[in-house]
Amino acid sequence: MGWLPVALLAVPLLGALVLLLVPHTLRPLLHTYGLALSGVTLALAVLLAATFDYGRGARIQSEVDLPWIPGLDLRFHLGVDGISLPLIVLTALLTFLCFVHLCWGGARRAFVRARPRALVFTLLVLEVGMIGTFLALDLLLFFVFFEIVLVPMYFLIGIWGGAGRRAASIKFILYTLLGSVVMLLGLLLVWTRTGTLDIEALSAAHGAGMPRSVQILAFVAIGIGLAVKTPMWPLHTWLPDAHTEAPTTGSVLLAGVLLKMGTYGFARIAIPILPEGAMAVAPWLGAFAVVGIVYGALACLAQRDLKRMIAYSSVGHMGFVLLGFATLTPVGINGALFANVAHGLITGLLFFLAGGIKDRYHTADMPSLGGGMLATLPRLGSVLTFAAIASLGLPGLAGFWGEMLALFGAFQPANGLPRALFLTYMVIGGLGAVLTAAYFVVMLSRITHGRPQAATGAPADAQPEAEPSEGPEEEPWEGPWEGVTPDERPVVPLGSPEKRSATATLKPSPAPLPPDEPTGTEPTPGARRTVDDIRSYELLAWTPLVVLILLFGLWPGLLLSLTTPAVQTLLGAAS
Repeated sequence: MGWLPVALLAVPLLGALVLLLVPHTLRPLLHTYGLALSGVTLALAVLLAATFDYGRGARIQSEVDLPWIPGLDLRFHLGVDGISLPLIVLTALLTFLCFVHLCWGGARRAFVRARPRALVFTLLVLEVGMIGTFLALDLLLFFVFFEIVLVPMYFLIGIWGGAGRRAASIKFILYTLLGSVVMLLGLLLVWTRTGTLDIEALSAAHGAGMPRSVQILAFVAIGIGLAVKTPMWPLHTWLPDAHTEAPTTGSVLLAGVLLKMGTYGFARIAIPILPEGAMAVAPWLGAFAVVGIVYGALACLAQRDLKRMIAYSSVGHMGFVLLGFATLTPVGINGALFANVAHGLITGLLFFLAGGIKDRYHTADMPSLGGGMLATLPRLGSVLTFAAIASLGLPGLAGFWGEMLALFGAFQPANGLPRALFLTYMVIGGLGAVLTAAYFVVMLSRITHGRPQAATGAPADAQPEAEPSEGPEEEPWEGPWEGVTPDERPVVPLGSPEKRSATATLKPSPAPLPPDEPTGTEPTPGARRTVDDIRSYELLAWTPLVVLILLFGLWPGLLLSLTTPAVQTLLGAAS
């Protein structure tokens, strides 16, 4: 089945090219065009998983190895193993669900108004880069796909983002490009010392031909580039702004897939190719990981904006992933790979929910939502509660196993690593897990629990979810709080004349602006309608994520049995 990796890349790429060649022909069908192409890509990913030989999960399968640049001995080398397969399917699934989100309801109306052809093109090119990163088995090819995703994500944030989209997109591109330059230097150092860029051959050699000092230098350079994308504290500062300003689809793909590209690089390149460098840097990697765990949790406790809180939670969750890698043990790395997939599912669902809440109330400011969502919107409140307790690591849900295995790996790290130090990391990580539960409980107490009160969120002319129409850019935050970030805007008292017309009470009340009405318009006088609970297209987009969170939580062996053989091969140098 060597044609499957090529088909996974060809379908979205050809779909994007068609949009360039016939820009007007497909315009009436754009809302289903992207959905159809992403659905075909998802079907191919499922076929790849169905034909995968799970008894040989450590070996590269569905391999494609063709000359690319013969003069430099570069090859177009693609393949899949037990480490990359779950991430490929996750990428195809989340992209498809993003198109589902865009095809119905208020999201579709905003989509049709906001450069629809450009949006579909951007998402398809983004999918090519994401899937290609997980398929690539050549270092330079990996780097090319790794960089491809930066351009569409930059435009996704910069064009369809929120009020601060320009600053957020520039910060995103500068951080990631700087990290990529450092990573490229590390890759070139490996090439000059080994004479090859083939990941499969380099992994089998386990660092042969490279002195320890060279391995350490290369690991640090490659690790910095990967850490920026992960992101690892203190290289994380681009992430909260990017998530806060990105549209729902951008936040879902950024958290669900792009962050995984950084952690995947540690498993595919840094650790197996540079084992001595990994052994030397592991204590430092573990230190940065646990600081990120605690820092992310404390930052979440200080947030008012729901999307910004979820963004900071990713810093903490990725800290557990990095701690698992730092242990250099099968248990720890298996936990890291499991947490990778679990975080993609759970945080993708959380950002879908945050987008749904912002669509209804035109704000993500938690105190301004009025609380009591379980009473006013019981289905939406229930799914938000489920996603929150999954993310905090409740046993029986997918978020538990990865973090537990990462901490267990720190209890008994690889031979040669200081056990006392990693025991300290384990204790600090456990404290971070407690703080994680704390900030999610605080979030639920603000949004889903309590007595429902009138929503006092954003000004009436605030833009909902940042999907602007074509034309000159407008600054949505006007009025008394113009120029003030959402986290810094004070809560307007309920009795104030500045309060929004949108309310969330048990009785019918003036609703948020309907999704199809442009922001800045006043609701029809006397019009009163209740806020919608979960809509049918939202149910369609969110149900697969809920099912998979339950499935991997109750049956973790389904994923661990796939990754374990590949991890044992990855750690062959240590054994």
